[in-house]
Amino acid sequence: MAPLRFSANVSWLFPELAGLPARLRAAGGSGFKAAEVAWPYAEPPEALAHAAREAGLRLVLINTPPGAPRGRGGGLREAREREPGLRPVLSAGDREKGEMGLGAVPGRQAAFREGLEQAVLYAKALGCPRIHLMAGRVPQGADRAAVRSEMETVFLENLRHAAGVLAQESLVGLLEPINTRITDPQYFLDTPQQAAAILQKVGRPNLQLQMDLFHWQIMDGNLTGNIREFLPLVGHVQVAQVPGRGEPDSPGELNFPYLFQLLEDEGYEGFVGCEYRPQGDTAEGLNWLRAYWDRRGHPQAGQ
Repeated sequence: MAPLRFSANVSWLFPELAGLPARLRAAGGSGFKAAEVAWPYAEPPEALAHAAREAGLRLVLINTPPGAPRGRGGGLREAREREPGLRPVLSAGDREKGEMGLGAVPGRQAAFREGLEQAVLYAKALGCPRIHLMAGRVPQGADRAAVRSEMETVFLENLRHAAGVLAQESLVGLLEPINTRITDPQYFLDTPQQAAAILQKVGRPNLQLQMDLFHWQIMDGNLTGNIREFLPLVGHVQVAQVPGRGEPDSPGELNFPYLFQLLEDEGYEGFVGCEYRPQGDTAEGLNWLRAYWDRRGHPQAGQ
């Protein structure tokens, strides 16, 4: 069994550093070989690609924009208004519009496609093979059950379009359920069962499931069963402790040594993204990862 490959989510890690290039350098200096970033659009893609190369990092995941694109590069000031200090605020996005992606939002198909084009441009410039296609929120004031069918229809239409666009560039699209109990009560896609059913309906091999164990535990638990059932669909994994969303070895509900062993035993070969909120200094909080590397070895990033 090969050891797991970990990627630093620099939208979350190293919040003590301002700007993504500095965080990428810190991730490389901490031993990571791969990194991911939620929304890279505050920086020119060439600058991020240069910083990643200098740090010896492969970029493995970005998200589609939270709302309609605002031009190439996005503007650092605007991005920091959405994410002050570039710190992770998962209820952010285009806050004034209440947007957290557009994939399933009725009436926003044109903006979703525009955002997808921007994400593809960044992914190509960064050499990044995966894009999380964000579903978005149930419209303000709408009843979830009443709009579910319409939103799924919109999502299926957008995903079929996205799969074709991504296939032309040899890219993979990911669907991530986000919990609606703590993180975002309005998010449309909130369970692995819902996401897997949508993937089956779309039926495109370059669309896969993004398994964030933080969200899955909060919504459904049963992680052993769900990992075994859905892992064949999974193209990326993310980890954080529950409920505080801190380091995997911080106090909480999840036994990460067991979960990491389970992923190894089940033959998972993708990346495990460290998408958590450091409880203190980021580098000092990586003792759990250094201990894993000491036990299992430190693999190269690969593809």
